[in-house]
Amino acid sequence: MKIAVTSASGKLGASIVKHLINLIGKENVIGIARTPEKAAHLGVEIRKGDYNSREQLNTALHGVDAVLLVSGMDAPDKRIVQHKNVIEAAKQNGVQKIVYTSIVGAEKDNAFSPIVQTNRQTEKDIQNSGLDWSIGRNGIYIEPDLEYIDTYVKEGEIRNCAGDGKCTYTSREELAFAYAKMLTEDKHNRKIYNLVGEAITQSQLADYINQVYHTNLEYTSVSVAAYAKERTAALGDFMGTIIAGIYEGIKNGANNVDSDFETATGRPHKSPIEMMNVFKNEQE
Repeated sequence: MKIAVTSASGKLGASIVKHLINLIGKENVIGIARTPEKAAHLGVEIRKGDYNSREQLNTALHGVDAVLLVSGMDAPDKRIVQHKNVIEAAKQNGVQKIVYTSIVGAEKDNAFSPIVQTNRQTEKDIQNSGLDWSIGRNGIYIEPDLEYIDTYVKEGEIRNCAGDGKCTYTSREELAFAYAKMLTEDKHNRKIYNLVGEAITQSQLADYINQVYHTNLEYTSVSVAAYAKERTAALGDFMGTIIAGIYEGIKNGANNVDSDFETATGRPHKSPIEMMNVFKNEQE
């Protein structure tokens, strides 16, 4: 069985490739990347494939039995067409199964919703493709907060507009483990899973970071409007608005969802502290 992973040069795609190698051997794994050189270190066959090029994707998916479609990073209006290119190329090549990395989030009412809506549209396109399918809805990655610790320490706080809302954080490693299982086990076909961990508040997040990293961070809650203004000033309109929308979603409960992780993987999701320790050990 040959399994291809799109966006193999990205952090999530690369991690999924590594977990698949453990399960089915590197000779059965193909990485697809827009810039193949960036994925060469993975030690598997790498094929060129840009989401915008049907022609490249047709070639990249030749002889493939199952494909993992990593959700694109382009503007919402472009993503649906890009994802369709992968779906159509899969159908043309006789690929049997497509697994998609979707997201948890509010489908309306905040600045992140347009991205959630494009993911839901791709979910529908995959369900209507005639192929076997499995969909994961990713929780929010914990890694960006951990990569940001130096800044948090400098500022002495974690500040955002999530308030007391709970967020079911996950990690790329946990997700990659789940996707490798979903790709290789037929019992997940025609299922949509929330791939998330335990629901925690921002205050709990600060406490856990303090425990693992020996910091003294506190959580400061600010209004949605104030946070959006801060983030757009720091990151520009597009990213700043999206980040503010994500935290507004957390505030309103959009990220406090039941987890299907154990159903997908056969084991419980790692706790926030366990994920932090895994990440910290990799950095050292």
